[in-house]
Amino acid sequence: MDRAGRRAGRRSRRPVAGGGPAREQAVAGLVPGPDAFRYFGDLLQAGTDDVGRYSIPAPLSDGIRLMLVGGVVVVGLAVDALAVTFRSAAPAGLPLLALYSVAAGLADGAAGWVWFLLAAVGYLVLLLAEGRDRLSQWGRVFGGGPRTPGAGPAESALAPVRTGRRIGAVALGISLVVPLALPALDGGLLDAAGTGVGSGSGGGGTISAVNPLVSLRDSLNVDEDREVMSYRTNSEETQDLYLRIVSLDEFDGTAWKPAKRHVEDVPESFPTPPGLGDDVRRTEIQTQISAANWYAQDWLPMPYPASQVGIDGKWRFEPVGRTLVGDHGQTTRGKEYTVRSLIVQPTADQLANAPQAPEVLKREFTRVPGSLPPVVARTAREVTADAANDYERAVALQDWFALEGGFTYDTEVQVGSGSQAIARFLRDKEGFCVHFSFAMASMARTLGIPARVAVGFTPGSPQANGRTSVGLRDAHAWPELYFEGVGWTRFEPTPNRGTVPEYTRTDTPGTTVPDPDVPSRSSSTEPSAEPSSSESCTAAEKKLEQPCGSESPQAAFGVTDDDPPWRWLLLLVLPALAVLAVPLLPMLWRLRARSVRLGGHGRTEEAAAAATLAAWQELGDTAWDFGIAPDESQTPRGAAERIVRVGHLDPQAAACVHRVADAVEQVLYAPRPRPVAGLGDDVRRAAAGLRSTAGRGTRLRALLAPRSAVRVAWAVSDRWATLRSRAAARWTALVRRPSGQGSGG
Repeated sequence: MDRAGRRAGRRSRRPVAGGGPAREQAVAGLVPGPDAFRYFGDLLQAGTDDVGRYSIPAPLSDGIRLMLVGGVVVVGLAVDALAVTFRSAAPAGLPLLALYSVAAGLADGAAGWVWFLLAAVGYLVLLLAEGRDRLSQWGRVFGGGPRTPGAGPAESALAPVRTGRRIGAVALGISLVVPLALPALDGGLLDAAGTGVGSGSGGGGTISAVNPLVSLRDSLNVDEDREVMSYRTNSEETQDLYLRIVSLDEFDGTAWKPAKRHVEDVPESFPTPPGLGDDVRRTEIQTQISAANWYAQDWLPMPYPASQVGIDGKWRFEPVGRTLVGDHGQTTRGKEYTVRSLIVQPTADQLANAPQAPEVLKREFTRVPGSLPPVVARTAREVTADAANDYERAVALQDWFALEGGFTYDTEVQVGSGSQAIARFLRDKEGFCVHFSFAMASMARTLGIPARVAVGFTPGSPQANGRTSVGLRDAHAWPELYFEGVGWTRFEPTPNRGTVPEYTRTDTPGTTVPDPDVPSRSSSTEPSAEPSSSESCTAAEKKLEQPCGSESPQAAFGVTDDDPPWRWLLLLVLPALAVLAVPLLPMLWRLRARSVRLGGHGRTEEAAAAATLAAWQELGDTAWDFGIAPDESQTPRGAAERIVRVGHLDPQAAACVHRVADAVEQVLYAPRPRPVAGLGDDVRRAAAGLRSTAGRGTRLRALLAPRSAVRVAWAVSDRWATLRSRAAARWTALVRRPSGQGSGG
């Protein structure tokens, strides 16, 4: 069974939310029976699936709630057994430490010291109780000095208590002071973090971060697309408004990661972006961003390149990547901030004629490790063999990944690790944005082009209230290449994700794709001196049904008295063919509709949008033919998930369905939808996936009697109703007109 089928099976086995079913299955509503334990087992399995499927912070489902409550109960029983049953209070602190460590690791760190203090006090009280019990059995073991003559039993009993308090205070002080001198771990990029950076408000400090690969994949694979943030901008064009979190500029052959950088206080206005010349067109925009209350991120998402940021809290500025990072636990949780940024619009000529980058920058950002497989550099040279400059090489790499190389976008592909990960991706040609951006940046570096990888979010989806919503599934990674005079420039090699920048859309000479808006070069617009075949026929010839002159004599068809009686044969054969063809009309209509819908294409935005909607309608009708009835109340994304789930599609066919749905969402919601190539092939592959999982009877009915053919009857009925209403209206007008005239006379 494919992955989608397994998910659907797990969901179908989930118990009903709430505690009702377990209480109903218990004996007398109180004593749990076999059915109640079976229910809790299913609930625990559902919680395990949710933990493996969701990224932090996961929704508090019933399964996860049971695991949390059960975990606390198990820890409490373990502490009680160690401290009371086995009379060992010191080891009883290990379960408490585990409980505190997990909670502190998942929290944002705002009130971590409170929970630490409570846990420490509880553990010290536990040790004190054990010590007093042992001392009461064995007498005084140690004390602050010799026993004072005449001291009462109460004073003698307090002596070990005072000593225990001193030892506990010293131990607690050491545990609080020592961690300040030890190195700390930094947080993630897309999930919750909170260790902060540097050394307070001074001008120095450094930052570092972990690789975002796993976190970004989890964000793309969530079942529920939770809103991360929303924004409002004064820019009319938002298709290029990527919200950038951080840049990954250090490549060790295994993974890309942020380099350890110097940070400083946030300036009032950021310096001019490195490498940006005065002759490059730019527009300054302002964007107001609101982060979700659950989204705790160390790095501040904002458009690139930002020129000014207005935000409260403790933030530091990293000048190389032009990013803001939280200081000492500062996160984006619930933050509202304003960003002024530039929309840089270079031309293809400016990028093509860019001079060499500075040697210092080129040496750092073209460094590749010796462990990089040779196939990476060799493939880069092969793809860019016809390019004349770095700009053409970059565009060639982008188009090879996105259009020409036969790559497939799939978020379910295993990430992989090691120096051979890029080589495997180039061989298998399946992956998601991380694979595409990592591979293109690595290949660009082998060609001597400074490159790095940016991590953040695509522009999101416009809402009815004028804001734009950004969700977890908008998480994205893309390569940035450096061109002197322009600076760090975004490219988009990932198919079906984001938007391709305008400066990379060049009119390549020698293309074989015709433009329907431009007449063919071989056709002449001048009127012809010779009459056409239709124009050369005289009226008399047409009345006499005589054949007109034709360029091909074989095209003229005449009947003489010596010919066999073809007319009589046709009169007999045509009705027989008609009788046989009537049952095949639904199949013929479907074949014709499929050919028309999937054969449409266009270079204009209107034609591309129409072709996308036609492909989506064909996908829905194909699923209907195989028994998956359409549901007009669902969004394209929901309908795609339903087709994948009910049709038990394999990962490749499921990816094709989601690509078509993503293209439809672009047409329906994007301000300027981008054309997507290969939708017809995606629909055909999805149809093949539905056919492979269907039974023989279902396949036969889908071919000979497709359910979607009922649309013809609906169309005829609507047409007939329209004609009847028009005829009734005209008849009413004709009937009323004489009476009106008579009354007027």
